[in-house]
Parts: sequence; structure tokens; C-alpha cells
Amino acid sequence: MMGAKKGYLPFYVVLLAVSVFFLLIERLTGNEFMFHLAAIPLEVLIALFVVERILDRREKREQRKRLISVSLTLFGSETSSLFMASFQAARSPCLSFSRIKSASLEELKKMREDANTIEYESPELMEAVAMEYVKARHIWQMYMDRALAYDIEETYDNMISVLDFISHVEAFKRNNPDKLFIHEVMGNERLMARVKDVLGFGVRKFLDYAIELKRKQPDVLDQLISDLELYTQEDKSFSKEWPTS
Repeated sequence: MMGAKKGYLPFYVVLLAVSVFFLLIERLTGNEFMFHLAAIPLEVLIALFVVERILDRREKREQRKRLISVSLTLFGSETSSLFMASFQAARSPCLSFSRIKSASLEELKKMREDANTIEYESPELMEAVAMEYVKARHIWQMYMDRALAYDIEETYDNMISVLDFISHVEAFKRNNPDKLFIHEVMGNERLMARVKDVLGFGVRKFLDYAIELKRKQPDVLDQLISDLELYTQEDKSFSKEWPTS
């Protein structure tokens, strides 16, 4: 929309100049008709401003749709393990692909509300989720780049927070390969709250996405969950067939 705003700017300036011109004539001559003429460009200016706001909102909606389309790829094979680790680590709410797939719209909304405060089973399982975020760094980076391209500030800011968290985890692991990052922050309530917020971010966004699809494209949601379940099963099979030395 920025291009459109710049394109309108000369026209806005002309309208303001015309209005000021008529106001000056009215002041110099006392002719009240000039005052009415001065109001016309201002009315046009207001109308253009309203139309521009409407178009801007419409463009934002289209941008969000495109970002959701990108999410169809992001919430695929490369993130299935992240969601699986997140579901397994959560003591409450109880989450799984099957529950999300079979849930009604209202049940999904309740899951999303409960996911605002996720309680975890253990520091070790939280660590596993943190490491899945690290593995998915390139996906969050791509998401941030898309948000920047589509001018979606909230998503961009969220990605900055996620990537900053990932950088902290990576730096800690480089210097302390045998220690748990979660153990390091457990004694600091402020840091622990931030860690929990980031660890729950993926789950909350996935549930937001699931609610959007359930409302508008339930068949797409069913297929997406089925794909994620399949990816998870394939990952398990691969691990069994190719044991680590």
C-alpha cells in the first residue's frame, strides 16, 4: 500500500493547495462563497482517505491469506517433529494431532485459549522442544522474510523474538554442550516466562491456523493433519531403520 500512498501524495497536496487558495480569497474579499468552494477539496480529500483505508485493510487481508498459504508449506514435514515434541512436552492442555483433527470449532477455540498457559512435564522435554526450534531456524527465518515482504508487523516482531531465542540457545549449547539450556534459566522467573512464551508460540500459531481452516476450509485442515501424522510416522520409521552409531 506504500506505493499507492506515495502515488496519491501529489494529488493530496494539490487538493490542500486549492482549499487554502479559496480560503485566502475568502479572507481577502469576504466572499463567503469562496469558503464553500474551499470545503469541496477537503471533502474530496476525506473521501480519498477513507477509500485508501478500506483498500489498505483489503490488501492486508489478502496478504494474510498469502501468508497462510505459505504456512501450508511451513507446517509440513520440517515442522511435524516440532509440534510432536511440543505436544509430548505439554502436561496441560492435552494436545495431539488426532484431537485437533477431530475437534469442533468451539473445541479448537478452547484448546487455543488453554494454550495461552502451557504447563510442561519436565525440563528435559522442554529442552527437546527448544532444540526443535533450533532445527527449524531456517523456517522461522523464511516466515520472518515473508512477513516483512507482506508488511505484517506483528508476525515480523514475533519472528524476531523466536530467532533471538534460538540464537541464545545455540550460543549456550556451543559453550555448554553437556548442559541443558532449560536448567540454566530455571532459577530466573523472568527468563523462564520468556522461554515458555517462545516454546508455546508454535503451538498457539498452529491452533490459530487450525481454527482459521476449520472455519473456512475444514477439508484442508483434515488433509494437513493427516500429512503431519504421516510425516511423524515416517520420521519414527526412519529412526528405527537407521540406528545411530
